[in-house]
Amino acid sequence: MEIKSEEPVPAASVKKILSKREKEKELGYEQKITLEYLKKFSKVSEKDVLELSDELKKIEKLKPQQIINIVDFLPKDLDELRLIFANDRTTLSEDDKKKVLSLVKKVAK
Repeated sequence: MEIKSEEPVPAASVKKILSKREKEKELGYEQKITLEYLKKFSKVSEKDVLELSDELKKIEKLKPQQIINIVDFLPKDLDELRLIFANDRTTLSEDDKKKVLSLVKKVAK
């Protein structure tokens, strides 16, 4: 199998896709495990995640993978946000960090 392209996808979207496929046909072992995990830990709706992604895209320094990590993990404070950027060379300003956290706070109720 040849990989033609790669794109990060939020967990909420994966959950929706797998739930839809589950209704159509039996899922494979890995897909079942993934769907069970997402049902337990992905509590935000796909609509909210996509809206949050769109807002985060307005912060120029954020890369697509970082945006996906933010919407999947929904950091509650600066320490959790720093973990997302721990192995990355991207440095956000304090204002951008506060903006990210305020956007996340609106979604993570």
